[in-house]
Amino acid sequence: MKIANSLFACAGAAAAMLAAGLFFAAPSPTASAANPPVVAIATLVPGPVAGYGTIKGRLVYSGDAPALLKIDVKNQPFCQDQTIVDRSVDVDPKTKGVANAIVWLVAPKGKNPGAEKALVAKTPKVQIDNKNCAFVPRSTAIFKGQSIEFTSSDPVGHNSHVTGFSNGVNVALAPKGKAAAKLASEKRPMSLKCDIHPWMQGYVLVSDHPFFAVTGPDGSFEIAGVPAGTQNVIVWQEKAGYVTEGAAKGKAVEVKADGTADMGDITLDAAKIKK
Repeated sequence: MKIANSLFACAGAAAAMLAAGLFFAAPSPTASAANPPVVAIATLVPGPVAGYGTIKGRLVYSGDAPALLKIDVKNQPFCQDQTIVDRSVDVDPKTKGVANAIVWLVAPKGKNPGAEKALVAKTPKVQIDNKNCAFVPRSTAIFKGQSIEFTSSDPVGHNSHVTGFSNGVNVALAPKGKAAAKLASEKRPMSLKCDIHPWMQGYVLVSDHPFFAVTGPDGSFEIAGVPAGTQNVIVWQEKAGYVTEGAAKGKAVEVKADGTADMGDITLDAAKIKK
């Protein structure tokens, strides 16, 4: 009888332990105090940060640099006295670098909160000036956490009209005036124009991440703080559209932590320039 009672007691204790979620793994036959059994807990502990790297490259023109044609402006106070040229395909004759193209990552894998905060803290407002009857800079890329400040250095009135797929803004600028605007992110650059002076043209990319750049006078660009791994990069030029292979999907680039992924010279085919 005592044996039966003991068995019932043991069974009850075991049931109570199971109900409380308490169980113990039996040690493997080879386990010892020096080599205890390994318990898999990888799913409970976050994985290590992969790190960040840099993507760089250069957009170059396939043929001879096209001449920057002068735009004939008549009967426009102040503007008619300026030397205004068409910079829609702005190629440096020496390096064949293409300026003002916009570069960004498509649906980047990973984030960099520190880069986002630093970008907004350093430049909360990005300026686009109406200067000598042209937009300076012609191409602008910003993070959605930043705003745009449109300014006018000219003694005549302008307006800055941004048009996107899902949002836009149209602000009037008095001579030497300024106005701030906030825009939502878009998947591709938005058109910027002055309705008063129709030759004035520019482009604005508002990105939902900080991984973007605008090519310099020699066509070069660099994007730092990119999460390590495979990223898809787009190079876009206003007269050619998507330059990199993959079009809207972008070109796959492998980024290594603390490394630089050099895309080298990316060719803008002169035959693809839209007239």
